[in-house]
Amino acid sequence: MNLNKISQPYLQLFPGDTSGNTMQRQTPKMVFSTVKLMHFEQPELLIFNDQLASEIGLGCIENEEDTAFLNAARVPENIQTYATAYAGHQFGNWAGQLGDGRAIFAGEITNSAGKKTELQWKGAGATPYSRHADGRAVLRSSVREYLMSEAMYHLGVPTTRALSLSLSGEQVVRDMLYDGNAAYEKGAVMMRTAPSFLRFGHFELLSAQREYDTLAKLTDFAISNYFPAIDQKSDERYADLFTAVCEKTADMIVDWYRVGFVHGVMNTDNMSLLGLTIDYGPFSMLDEYHLNFTPNTTDLPGRRYAFGNQAKIAQWNLWQLANALFPLIKDEQFLETALNQFNEKFWQKHDLMMSKKFGFSELLPGDDDFFTKAQQLMQDLELDYTLFFKGLETYNTSMDAREHFSDISYQRLSEDHYSQLSGFLETYFERLEQNSFTREESVSLMRKTNPAFILRNYLLFECINELNNGERTLLEKLLNALKNPYEEIYPEFSVRRPSRYDGQTGCSTLSCSS
Repeated sequence: MNLNKISQPYLQLFPGDTSGNTMQRQTPKMVFSTVKLMHFEQPELLIFNDQLASEIGLGCIENEEDTAFLNAARVPENIQTYATAYAGHQFGNWAGQLGDGRAIFAGEITNSAGKKTELQWKGAGATPYSRHADGRAVLRSSVREYLMSEAMYHLGVPTTRALSLSLSGEQVVRDMLYDGNAAYEKGAVMMRTAPSFLRFGHFELLSAQREYDTLAKLTDFAISNYFPAIDQKSDERYADLFTAVCEKTADMIVDWYRVGFVHGVMNTDNMSLLGLTIDYGPFSMLDEYHLNFTPNTTDLPGRRYAFGNQAKIAQWNLWQLANALFPLIKDEQFLETALNQFNEKFWQKHDLMMSKKFGFSELLPGDDDFFTKAQQLMQDLELDYTLFFKGLETYNTSMDAREHFSDISYQRLSEDHYSQLSGFLETYFERLEQNSFTREESVSLMRKTNPAFILRNYLLFECINELNNGERTLLEKLLNALKNPYEEIYPEFSVRRPSRYDGQTGCSTLSCSS
């Protein structure tokens, strides 16, 4: 591996604490703090993403030193590890300084095409920002993040990615549901990658501290490195950045709705400046369709981060970023207009996405009403979101709808329900007649838009149980399936969630510790 090519521009460009002190504390006026890894004594590499390693310019594993690096067991002399400081709004409330509590940076690497990628371990030890936690991670949550981040990538959803996953060799105490039932679990460390891990919270912290010079420096750094279309010398560059972030955020949320992803904890510190899905905790893919579904027990009873609220929360979070960047933009009317336009642009993008899910050649007047009725149908009948659209792809009017859609509901359907379904299908095929292309072209568009495989929580739950018992069979199948989400490689995965997992802790019920 090309470890000698890893650089650390943050350490040269921004003010930071280089003492290496990991005591958990406030670090005013600091963008980063240098820290040391745990240096686990008996780690074991479980998964290595060799394709990603090649893409980012890191290369393959060549020796024990490379493996030790991935395992957070040993770091080359050219690398100074560090964690960054940021703030955030959590569940709508200002939480002050947060920072990388269990994420430690190695730095960034540049591939042969000049593309830069940041590398960081998750679970490699405490930092000044751990807030009285231990900085470690457990196998359960690490497997979930590794597999889901890669699944999202192959689905075409903007996301951070996973490079490696290792057992740390330690036992870590966790209270999964914060109910006083703490238990030992296998420790793990993961290395993840992104073009940048900059969050809304990085800018919120500097603005709250009135560190406006550093705020401008960080914002200029972001523009020059990640937003090449913006003129770095323009007086409007900060406003242009905000517009671009709004656009990227809208695109990400639309993709979440396309595949049925629920993040579960959309705090501002979990929002990427680049519109990447980041920090996979109490997430879930939709099984039965419900706009009010949240997988996060910490989000009850308010359901702030429920599936149907994600666009509204994204806009709210952008308001907080606007407040943070106001000292640079200094144009209240512009920011208000941009935020109001986010809602309009989001729904335009959303409806265009939905038209593709249904195989429409174009959006027509009245389609928004059709989509609303479709959502109501799915919710009333508790239809499986993914299986419903796959069923539409293969259905034709000569088929028995009752038989064709018999296995996609999470309730026993009544005659009234089947009547409601039949009425919808009649309306749907009337709408298809207005397409400017053939049924075959319509189905082809649907198959490119609607996944055949989604990484359901019950599959992750079963995989984690197997790994805890030293088995890898399901892991290998899931790694293969998630790379080909628009193909049905394993028919046994294309089914409803088994009823035995209804309400299962760590599967249907998750917390921020998940």
